Amino acid sequence: MDDRPLILTALLDDATQARFDDLRERHFPAGRNHLAAHLTLFHALPGDAAAELAADLTAATDRAPMTARVTGLRLLGRGVAFTLDCPGLTALRRGVADRWRSRLTRQDAGKADLHVTVQNKVAPAAARALHDDLAAGFAPWDAGVPGLALWRYDGGPWEPGPRFPFIR
Repeated sequence: MDDRPLILTALLDDATQARFDDLRERHFPAGRNHLAAHLTLFHALPGDAAAELAADLTAATDRAPMTARVTGLRLLGRGVAFTLDCPGLTALRRGVADRWRSRLTRQDAGKADLHVTVQNKVAPAAARALHDDLAAGFAPWDAGVPGLALWRYDGGPWEPGPRFPFIR
């Protein structure tokens, strides 16, 4: 049995993923950038329940692909993230949280905060400068959300797991 935690992310359309990956590549400290840009829904779902969780996600993805609105930027103190709004994804997350409530970490039991981090672990002044630079030219855009992805956390880069495309 593999009890390493599972991470659940929302997949993004290719153009949005490439845009966020480019920003992350340019602004995330190279020695700490081990992952592609990602929209995390849960940070540590129970790894020993992977089969049950996969069944729940298969049922939850019996719907049409979603659209998220990239609405702005957030200064994280030592980094910068883009904020997203997607009521359907928030509702899906809430449903998974309700089903797994007794096994969620404190972080995952809290309110959904849809964002994609493109910079982290830098000096506050560097984060402020990037935030101000990106905010000056920011215009909201729509991002396709074609499904979900599960990952295993193994102390560093994430191990890819199954994908759950929205199928309607």
